[in-house]
Amino acid sequence: MREELTITLILLLVFVGIPILVTSISGKENQAMQTERIDNLTLTVLYDNYPSQEGLETAWGFACLIQGAEKTILFDAGGKGAILLANMRKLGFQPDAIELIVLSHEHWDHVGGMQDFLAQQPEVSVYLPHSFSAGFKDEVKHAGANIIEVQEAMQICPQVYSTGDLEGQTREQALILQTGQGMIILTGCAHPGIIKIIKKAKEMLPDEVLLVIGGFHLKDYSRALLTDIIAEFKQSGVKYVGPCHCSGDPARQMFEQAYQNHFIRLGVGKVITLKDLK
Repeated sequence: MREELTITLILLLVFVGIPILVTSISGKENQAMQTERIDNLTLTVLYDNYPSQEGLETAWGFACLIQGAEKTILFDAGGKGAILLANMRKLGFQPDAIELIVLSHEHWDHVGGMQDFLAQQPEVSVYLPHSFSAGFKDEVKHAGANIIEVQEAMQICPQVYSTGDLEGQTREQALILQTGQGMIILTGCAHPGIIKIIKKAKEMLPDEVLLVIGGFHLKDYSRALLTDIIAEFKQSGVKYVGPCHCSGDPARQMFEQAYQNHFIRLGVGKVITLKDLK
C-alpha cells in the first residue's frame, strides 16, 4: 500500500510540473515516471572552442541549446556574452525563447555569458549547483532571474534531470535528457569524472545511454588512460559520443577511431536531432 501511495504522489508531482528529488529511480518508480519520453529533440551548440558552421565565432567555453523538452533550455552560457548572443542571433535564436538555464559549474568559461544574456532575458529560472558562490547567486537574482539551487539529483521538468551537485576537484552537475531512444547526457567539463557521471545517470534512470556530449576534461590524459576510459564507455553501452571543449584533441581522435560513424564532431553551430542517432 505504501509503495502504491509513493508512486501516486510521484505521478501527481510530475503531472503538475513540480521539480522533485530523484536520488535513485528504478523498478516500478522508473516505469511510472517514464511513460512519456522526449521524441522530438534538437541540440544546437552555441558556444565552443571548436568550429562546425562557418560564420560563427569560436572561443574557449561551452553552451548548448536544448529544444523539444517541455521547456527550451540553455545548458551553460560560454565565457563571453557578446559571443554567445552573436552566435545565437546568427543561428536564428532569440534570448526570450529560452525558459530555463542549467549551469554545470562556476568556471568563467561556462558562466561568463550570463550577465549579458540576463540583460536580454531576465525572466528565466536558473538551475545551478548549491556549491556556487553567494556572490554569483546574488548577481543572477539581481538581474531578475529565479534561482533553483541543486543539491541532490532532481527532475527539472518532465524527462529532464540533474545528476545533482557531484563531488570532484570542482563540484559540478550534468544534465540528463530521457528520450524514446535512450538517455542523453550533457556535461560542461565533467570535473567529477566523466565515467562517474555516466554511472550516476544510469543509477538514476536505468536505461540505455544514447549519447554523451560536452566537455570530458581529458585534455591532459595519457593514451593509456584514454584507452581505459573509452573501454568503460563501451562497457556502459554508450552508443554515440560527442566530446568537445576541454576534452582535448587526442581524446577526440581516439573516440573517433573507437566509435567511427557513431562519433559526433561537435563545434559551434553543430545541430543534433534524434533522427541523427539511429
